[in-house]
Amino acid sequence: MFDRPDLGDQAVLVCLDFGEADYEDGVAECVELVKGAGVGVCGIVRGKRQRPDAALYAGKGKVEEIAAMVRATGANVVIFNHDLKPIQERNLEREMQCRVVDRVSLILDIFAQRARSHEGKLQVELAQLSHMATRLVRGWTHLERQKGGIGLRGPGETQLETDRRLLGIRVKALKERLATVQKQRKTQRKGRARSGVASVSIVGYTNAGKSTLFNALTKANIYAANQLFATLDTTSRRLYINPEVSIVLSDTVGFIRDLPHSLVAAFRATLEETISADLLLHVVDSASDTRDRQIEEVNKVLQEIGADDVPQLLVWNKTDLRELPPESIRDEHGQISGVRVSALTGAGLELLREAIAERVSSTTATHSQQEDSHGTE
Repeated sequence: MFDRPDLGDQAVLVCLDFGEADYEDGVAECVELVKGAGVGVCGIVRGKRQRPDAALYAGKGKVEEIAAMVRATGANVVIFNHDLKPIQERNLEREMQCRVVDRVSLILDIFAQRARSHEGKLQVELAQLSHMATRLVRGWTHLERQKGGIGLRGPGETQLETDRRLLGIRVKALKERLATVQKQRKTQRKGRARSGVASVSIVGYTNAGKSTLFNALTKANIYAANQLFATLDTTSRRLYINPEVSIVLSDTVGFIRDLPHSLVAAFRATLEETISADLLLHVVDSASDTRDRQIEEVNKVLQEIGADDVPQLLVWNKTDLRELPPESIRDEHGQISGVRVSALTGAGLELLREAIAERVSSTTATHSQQEDSHGTE
């Protein structure tokens, strides 16, 4: 029986084309994810298919091609830019005799490396265990063998049953601890609401420049880098926009296409800062050719967590890379809908502060009117 090795450090990537319009962008993003995980790219196997193969995802011939590249390059892991079923993962490892990792596992590995706060580590572990639970059913046949164990198993309990039971106990404990964190955050939000301080959250596609913008506005010094998922832990700072307006500004984890549902669920406590915000600063990499698709992906996740009704202000970042001047953008009703800035150079940040003050003031006025109307009913 083939025993699964640890995640390797030299990979062959598999990026299959199922007819997506932005296939090449997906390949480039996969390369960045792999590099962000600290893994070298030995080669990329491409191919067109109408649908995934039920047993091997890529089909017998393509798997042989992948295995040949693994042998030729000395790679020790194969990374699919797709979500694999447990049975497909097991079959692929058996065919190629090396570790196989899918897109979800890759993103989880990056999150595990980047989590810094206690809460972030809890959230990542919960997501990893939730993903692992699906793999315990059919992914590791060697766990089916009965093994002796002191104080762990009852009579006749297999290793698989023990692992599943212990995993369930750990998941329950993590959920309880995160529920406590959730209550603490809720209490903090109620306190801010009573003080009349507006809550503004920065959201956007990963690597759009959210943390750089947060640092530029608040003079904070949180980690910012030109890589995917540089920030996992939510950071909040009080920001005085002008003598009349102050806000609590929060930086959040970046989104990405096909963000695993287990991650969205695990990070719900953090993302509730977004749900309860008075305004979202939706940061967009204006220099990216796929900015429209990235906006769609962010809005998709916002809808999934129930934050699609929160007012948005689009922040078109990295305008220095396109040599565009800073500018405020208004819609047909005269309301400010976006601002072009460069968080790196500071161009347009004053316009952004003015836009935040205008939008927060209008939102606060709307809330006051709604409360007054409810009070007179």
